Amino acid sequence: MADPKGFLKYNRVLPKSRNPKKRIEDYKEIYEEFSTEDTEKQAARCMDCGIPFCHNGCPLGNIIPEFNDAVYKEDWEEAIEILSSTNNFPEFTGRICPAPCESACVLGINQPPVAIEHIEKSIAEMAYEKGYIRPKPPTIRTSKKVAVVGSGPAGLAAAAQLNKAGHDVTVYERKDRIGGLLRYGIPDFKLEKWVVDRRVAIMEAEGIQFKTNCNVGVNINAKDLVNENDAVVLCGGSTIPRDLPIKGRNLKGIHFAMDFLEQNNRRVAGDKFEASEEILATGKNVLVIGGGDTGSDCVGTSNRHKANSITQIELLSKPPAERATSTPWPLWPMKLRTSSSHEEGCDREWAILTKEFIGDENGNLKAVKLVDIEWKIPKGSDRATFVEVEDSEREIPCELVLLAIGFVHPQHEGMLNQLGVETDQRGNVVDNNYKTSLDKIFAAGDMRRGQSLVVWAISEGREAARRVDTYLMGSSNLEAKDVGALSLNI
Repeated sequence: MADPKGFLKYNRVLPKSRNPKKRIEDYKEIYEEFSTEDTEKQAARCMDCGIPFCHNGCPLGNIIPEFNDAVYKEDWEEAIEILSSTNNFPEFTGRICPAPCESACVLGINQPPVAIEHIEKSIAEMAYEKGYIRPKPPTIRTSKKVAVVGSGPAGLAAAAQLNKAGHDVTVYERKDRIGGLLRYGIPDFKLEKWVVDRRVAIMEAEGIQFKTNCNVGVNINAKDLVNENDAVVLCGGSTIPRDLPIKGRNLKGIHFAMDFLEQNNRRVAGDKFEASEEILATGKNVLVIGGGDTGSDCVGTSNRHKANSITQIELLSKPPAERATSTPWPLWPMKLRTSSSHEEGCDREWAILTKEFIGDENGNLKAVKLVDIEWKIPKGSDRATFVEVEDSEREIPCELVLLAIGFVHPQHEGMLNQLGVETDQRGNVVDNNYKTSLDKIFAAGDMRRGQSLVVWAISEGREAARRVDTYLMGSSNLEAKDVGALSLNI
């Protein structure tokens, strides 16, 4: 490394976030500017550790020590070349990845880890500023046609790689804008949509075609799409949300988190809604059920709506403040995480069971019945179960419930049923090295592996593209992931 003592000289420092009371007045990203000099100091903290576990911590296998070294040397062109060799969209992951690479950082054993995510974002933004990221269409075309269904991170990554290999790629998106989860699932205060538009424009200039309002299996016949192309890659995501079918579920005011988030992203983009369609937290007592990232996004959005109160509950027990012994380094740590949305204001409770939704005479939600629970492992069993805590049942006032308890599987109705691809017992598409049970058809992302991270989706799209390229051409020059990510359970 350029500065082998950098980790001794510099502490971990990240960009400061804007004042919570001020930033909830808009949907801009929350972080303030951070100087290039300070970023270079953060890169200098990367150790010459011999075995860089961060490689394995990253689902993409990013070559992290090398791009940190390039940043320290102020060679931003080399830095983006190294980073782009494994990651098509560092401007996305540099903003929204939970950074499992940092949890696997060797320095993180006894010090705060290297600020890898921030450095990644800085490389991408500097590369755009200096013109290093620009359209680079392939010089030779293979005449092979590939259809990619779904324009989320997996679909975009697959399309970018297949286009790089020289194939003619068309991306089909059922919604009216490109981006999938990036566009409609992630709030603008975490990922402003000009960032997505900028990358899509690059991809279009490289020769990729994007078609919106194309719902394959509905207004486009799925089998016709297969017949018209040499290969099809299914990248549609795990879109069927997990429900909570308890008493009162039919009351007005109970919504899936993604419906709430998508509508708000559309509103920020300028779309209008009828008053009867609006899902707003303004002036309401909001209950977010589910303690993950999606629930956190609901909290941040509700704060910007000016909710009267926001409570987020989780079925599981409160995690420890520091890394649990069950998830030692370099695994993804089980510990309490406080997001920027939580800092903006929210009551958080753990080990809570939702018993009943309570409505008024007009069918509107007015309260929720909750009860505390205790998790125990019964004698002779290795699985924990819960019991209700006696005399802990209570009602809380609530006019809006947001269900953020995950997704069960991709949508079967339409495309998957029309094609007849095999699915597993969880409802995900069955594959063998990304190839489905049918010829010419491949799958990647959440549709294949189940609900996961954006960084995993990009990895899946890249790997699927390599399999498709090999299928079409007999071999592939697309980059292979040299290291496999650790089993992080995230």
